[in-house]
Amino acid sequence: MLPMPVATVSTDSRLLDELAESYAARLAGLAPDDAERGRLRDRLVHAALPLAARLARRYQGRGEPLEDLEQVARLGLLKAVDRYDPRRGAFTGFAAITMAGELRRHFRDRTWGVHVPRRMQERSMEVSRVSAELTTELHRAPTTAELADRMGTGTADIRTAQETSAAYSAMSLNAPTHADSTGELVDQLGDPDGNLDSVDDRLTVSALLCRLPARERRILALRFYGNHTQAEIAAELGISQMHVSRLLSRALVWLREAMLSDAPLRWQAGVVPTDARDLSVRVRLVGAVAVVAVAGEVDRDNAGLLRDRLLEAVRRPVQEVAVDLGGVPFIDAAGISAILVGFEAGRGAGVRLRITAPRPQVLRTLQVAGLQPLLDPTQPRPAD
Repeated sequence: MLPMPVATVSTDSRLLDELAESYAARLAGLAPDDAERGRLRDRLVHAALPLAARLARRYQGRGEPLEDLEQVARLGLLKAVDRYDPRRGAFTGFAAITMAGELRRHFRDRTWGVHVPRRMQERSMEVSRVSAELTTELHRAPTTAELADRMGTGTADIRTAQETSAAYSAMSLNAPTHADSTGELVDQLGDPDGNLDSVDDRLTVSALLCRLPARERRILALRFYGNHTQAEIAAELGISQMHVSRLLSRALVWLREAMLSDAPLRWQAGVVPTDARDLSVRVRLVGAVAVVAVAGEVDRDNAGLLRDRLLEAVRRPVQEVAVDLGGVPFIDAAGISAILVGFEAGRGAGVRLRITAPRPQVLRTLQVAGLQPLLDPTQPRPAD
């Protein structure tokens, strides 16, 4: 900051202009490296400091400390002294314009909390000025349309200017939410929503779930939306826990493959084939009897394998086909249908078909389906 002069020189405009003319005349006769040039410059600057202070006070009350405004005005004064040319007019007028320009530039470039284009800054200040005028005339706050009509512009420009004015002074995130509150504004900011990243996956899964069979959809809903255990799902659907586990795994594998596929998949296309790993059907000959040993759960997805093996056994030169269901914990309607197909084929070929060693749950299913006549009467009946 420039020091204040020890002896105050008169700041009368006429005397200041005469001092400036004398400064310019004496400066013209000095060499560029003459120390007298600096002393003359300081004398003129000190004499004009009160003028800089008066100009700075005109911009007081706009959010900037008066000391900072005086410093900006003094910087403008230094530029005016260095650029002064007596042939272009009086010094006081030139210095006032230069200092006012520096002050306006300071408000434009240094005081805005967010950088805003100069055009928008000027429009924002103009809207503030016109708004104050209309408030005085109308005795109320003017509407956007009234401001636009007075300024001869569109309402969109007025709204943009009003929004721009909010960027002048940014509020601190550490400011209290209320005068008597210990909370800060930053506490009201939301955290990033991690679920946004999974929106696409959720929409894809929702569409794929609609393409699953009703039973698989229900199992998935009970497991992942109802938080049921596999044992609870099995009890509700009337099937074994192992069967629920297999159906659940198959549905999840298909969903995973369908999500990774570029082309839509049919339900069967993405399922791990149901083969001997899921259902084991072995046929062996014991004299004139073909024993069909079945192991695993029998449902609509693998009942075709049982049907084919039964037809194959019936076509052999045997008198009887014994279907051993001792390794079957579950059988559904498709499995019952496969047994009936084998029974009808055997009856046509003169081969008897009988069922041996069914488990209690399977036995109840066979009884309900009316297959009691096919049960081996020589086998002990499992207890219910």
